[in-house]
Amino acid sequence: MPSENETTVIDAPAGPRPLAGWLAIALVFGTSAAVLVLEILAGRLLAPYVGVSLETFTGIIGTILAGIAVGAWAGGVAADHVDPRRLLPIMLVLGGALAIATIPIVRVLGEGGGAGGGFRILVLTAFGFLPSATVLSAVPPAVIKLQLRDLASTGSTVGRLSAWGTGGALFGTFFTGFVLVAAAAVTTLIVVVGVLLVASGFALWLAGRVAASGEMLGLGGLAAVSLVGALVSGSPCETQTTYYCLSVIEDPASPSGRTLLLDDLRHSYVDLDDPTVLEFWYIRRVVDAIEVAAGGDGTDVTAGEAAAPIDVVYLGGGAFTVPRYVRATRPGSDQTILEIDGDLVEVVENEIDFDRGEPGSADEVEIVVGDGRLSLGEIESDSADVVVGDAFGSRAVPFHLATEEFLSDVDRVVRPGGIYVANIIDGSGQDFLRAETATIAEVFPYVALVRGPGIVEGRNGNSVVVASQSPLDLESLSARLSADVEPSGRAEDGVGDLLAGADLEAYLDGATILTDDFAPVDQLISSSS
Repeated sequence: MPSENETTVIDAPAGPRPLAGWLAIALVFGTSAAVLVLEILAGRLLAPYVGVSLETFTGIIGTILAGIAVGAWAGGVAADHVDPRRLLPIMLVLGGALAIATIPIVRVLGEGGGAGGGFRILVLTAFGFLPSATVLSAVPPAVIKLQLRDLASTGSTVGRLSAWGTGGALFGTFFTGFVLVAAAAVTTLIVVVGVLLVASGFALWLAGRVAASGEMLGLGGLAAVSLVGALVSGSPCETQTTYYCLSVIEDPASPSGRTLLLDDLRHSYVDLDDPTVLEFWYIRRVVDAIEVAAGGDGTDVTAGEAAAPIDVVYLGGGAFTVPRYVRATRPGSDQTILEIDGDLVEVVENEIDFDRGEPGSADEVEIVVGDGRLSLGEIESDSADVVVGDAFGSRAVPFHLATEEFLSDVDRVVRPGGIYVANIIDGSGQDFLRAETATIAEVFPYVALVRGPGIVEGRNGNSVVVASQSPLDLESLSARLSADVEPSGRAEDGVGDLLAGADLEAYLDGATILTDDFAPVDQLISSSS
């Protein structure tokens, strides 16, 4: 019987030999990294079907964590009953095949239609990413089972391999977010991860040949089928950027018309031959606000001579529809576009024929690539007649561009007598629209809200808020709204309505004020849908 000072040592049992130390580390590091690579890429793969929002990432993170939890438990149980040397090649090949299969699974289910929302997000992530995350997360417990040889070193063995697994997850997160998404298409990255896992599984099998040949060949066939499915399933994107799945669509009714799709929604329209064609309702309302603020009287400024130049800052670029209009109607205007997506700028310049002009020329449009809030901080005070807020795209709202603190910085940039005009997206409940308009009213004493036809009729849609430190010309705004017609010449099926003064105060009563500390914009939009 051992004394109190003696250490009980458990000799290595007969059976599976431990893996080489470097190989054990490589397996837990690599599979943990693969899970987090897939988690980061999931947001971009799902974006064309459910948009990009807090709900999207909540669904993805929760699903992957569920896969990690179930996989860790199942992998440990399996390793207690089956030789881990047999399990590991099977898990690697199966995990790689399932990783590749996420592409056709998400595309088939996503093309099935339906709006975004928590349930649809969970369905897509559960069917698309839960299987691969579960299988790959079963690898570390199996590796640890092989490496445990005696009780005295159990803690250090488990701790060392767990640390390497966490290190792999960190590497997968940072390397994907900061490097990979800017280097290759999302589908390419997923396929590469899957192929590397499959190749690693076969290499491990060939080194030991513990698993049956039929098992490995069957899993190899599954991987091949997944790869074919990934290759033949058509991508909804023409271009996959760091932030968007985007496409440029030619208007079948007009050879010079181009529509920009961001993720799953129509974002902008441009007529290459005539920049004064304003297809979208909300764009016409933004132009209304600009023309009225710049001295318009409710008439069409394009009917006569070119108007006086103005200074405009744009938060968000889209297809640069309004900058094209301003340059055509007000030559010499000083325009600065703050756009976070450099790849989007490149697409607009190359495929939608936007010419930013020669540096230093009167018609040059400056484009600053970077976060809108940070970039606005570099703009001089009292330097703009108009600031246009149009960074609300797809179904997502950058919350930090909707808060009272941010709007105070907008106020800093706008000259006395200038305006801030913002495009706001929301659902039929109008919770976010009310909150954002109320927040704007905290900074600007004079505010008018033009609600879109969709919103007024109880559907999802756009609205436009106009705000200033000086009184607004509500009569001219109302006249332009009443006279609104589509470019085809057909009157809108409802032009929306304009709220100001006491009507607006009543509409905003009890609305949430958005701050950097509290801005639940995704939840407000979700509750309105």
